[in-house]
Amino acid sequence: MVSKFSIFLFLTVLLQLGSRAKSASTLENFIQCVSINSELSVPVTTTLFTPNNSSYSSILQSPVFSLRFLEPSVPKPEFIFTPLHDSHVQAAVICAKQFGLHLRVRSGGHDFEGLSFRSETQTPFFLIDLVNLRLINVNIKDETVWVQTGATNGEVYYKISQKSKVHAVPMGTCTSLGIGGHITGGAYGSMLRKHGLAADNAVDALIVDAQGRILDRAAMGEDLFWAIRGGGGGSFGIILWWKIKLVRVPEIVTTFNVVKTLEQGGTKIFYKWQQVADNIDEDLFIRAVNRVVALGTNSTDRTVMNIYNGVFLGGTDRLLKIMQASFPELNLTRKDCTEMSWIESANFIGLFPAGTPIEILLQWKSAATQPALFKSKSDYAKQVIPETGLEGLWKLMLEEDAPTVMTIPYGGMMSRISESAIPFPHRKGIKFMILYQSNWQEGDKNATEHINWTRKVYNYLTPYVSKNPREAYVNYRDLDLGRNRHKISFREASAWGQRYFKSNFERLVRIKTKVDPHNFFKHEQSIPPLTL
Repeated sequence: MVSKFSIFLFLTVLLQLGSRAKSASTLENFIQCVSINSELSVPVTTTLFTPNNSSYSSILQSPVFSLRFLEPSVPKPEFIFTPLHDSHVQAAVICAKQFGLHLRVRSGGHDFEGLSFRSETQTPFFLIDLVNLRLINVNIKDETVWVQTGATNGEVYYKISQKSKVHAVPMGTCTSLGIGGHITGGAYGSMLRKHGLAADNAVDALIVDAQGRILDRAAMGEDLFWAIRGGGGGSFGIILWWKIKLVRVPEIVTTFNVVKTLEQGGTKIFYKWQQVADNIDEDLFIRAVNRVVALGTNSTDRTVMNIYNGVFLGGTDRLLKIMQASFPELNLTRKDCTEMSWIESANFIGLFPAGTPIEILLQWKSAATQPALFKSKSDYAKQVIPETGLEGLWKLMLEEDAPTVMTIPYGGMMSRISESAIPFPHRKGIKFMILYQSNWQEGDKNATEHINWTRKVYNYLTPYVSKNPREAYVNYRDLDLGRNRHKISFREASAWGQRYFKSNFERLVRIKTKVDPHNFFKHEQSIPPLTL
């Protein structure tokens, strides 16, 4: 007599074999379809990797910034497709629609919640990795640059510097960011107070839309072009190229690092930084990074260290006059300052050691953002946090193993651009942005406690940050704010959409409804169409 367990085991094996057969059939169909729909004659199989391929794990993991989402329990893509040509991406969209496949798209792998390469709700899925699409065409005469979206900030900075010493683009301080997703969220860097965001300076793009068409700005129309410049990645299509306006920079810029601890009057100095950082000369960017360090080499006592990283678009003499007039409490001296070219300042603000050759920018490396286990949250401050509030923040930081609270000054050009110019709405009235982050080591059994620490700090600072809505930066994705489930609703999506985009969220939804009504491009925090 056959036992029930034997029957169950037999059926389980049949289901597994059926699933594998279906997966293999799907892959074969995808390969054939992409080959038919691509202009490039290179065999598709050379650009496609399954878990059975020895390169699969290294390709999946190599650019990933947040290691939390590489853990075994996290669903992995059925296969990874690494296009070599724009038509490969176009064909992948056409074929995914034809066979009902879910997809994710990765430019640089820095998504804080891993949404560019993992999926909680759409499984199985495959990954389009744009790592091979990294061409950069600089046109100094027109003062523009066309960039494929697999290229990194560092590569773009370097290529421009080889053509001109007085041109740059106002993109991120992290040099290993892939610009595809970076610009779709806004993209701030050390020149945001002078020139705004990279998205503010994007003048054209090529996108594969939900119908599988490759469209430039003229073909996509102004609504869609507005939406992709700050409306977040993964909602409207796959960006293939960005065209960005170059900005002028001086031949010599000045950088500085000044470190203060609580014992050196750090609280009062940071209190003053809050008052002046958004109002000071817009040629000056002063980032404040707050971390916990040991008080001495052999000490178990700890304190909070405030690190002030400055980049000034000019020489030391003018910088010192500005600082003496506006921020004398920092006590910046000539010996703290280093004059260099703008491209060298990209290394500096990217936290590479002094003297690092600029060729490091070509190596997909970042000193500022090493792959790590971490959780982050963001906020925007419209008022100064009082000293008593800061003291409470320091106390919370000292409770955590490896916390960071980073503050980015706004003001300048950021205050002069309308909230509705692009979807990124955090403009006039914002004094600074805040990033809270907790890092921990592999094998640490207290991961949940570290994650909860970020939420505790976030709750603590509620009285001091923006309200109605409490604003957040879309490039610092945070699923604590809400997520799309299998059934997507405008009401549920508004919980996070209003925080990222304020009133621009409604326009984004209208555009999504028009260009992708069946929600082909979707993830846990993508813009929903009204039809769902």
